[in-house]
Amino acid sequence: MDSPQGAVPPQPRPTTPDRPPVARAWRLVAAAAVLVSAVVHVVLYLDGYDTIAVVGPLFLLNAVAGLVLAVLLVVWRHWLPLVGGIGFGGATLLAFVLSTTVGFYGVNETFAGTNEIVAAASEVVAVVASAVALLREYVR
Repeated sequence: MDSPQGAVPPQPRPTTPDRPPVARAWRLVAAAAVLVSAVVHVVLYLDGYDTIAVVGPLFLLNAVAGLVLAVLLVVWRHWLPLVGGIGFGGATLLAFVLSTTVGFYGVNETFAGTNEIVAAASEVVAVVASAVALLREYVR
């Protein structure tokens, strides 16, 4: 059948997946968690970790990378920042676990203290929230 005169042709499907509000909320949670971890690391850096040879610069790098990643999670609607959130949280948490068990570049921490607990919790949240947002946005 021919379409009637003046009918609007169907619109092409968008190239980016539709992002339901729930997925956007998970992105915001991931961004907040990454930002909290970054803030804790800059606080610890300024509280004396800046004098530790390898770990000090890694804390500063973590803080800067966390800030950039938090912004990207909010403004860049792509899968890459979500994978970055998983990697950031996982790698940072792994380094903390290493420092509390076998040591990490000469640093032996304990799993105690407000900064440590807040950072570890935020890193777990960053991994989970980034993974959930990734699944909700890109797995159909």
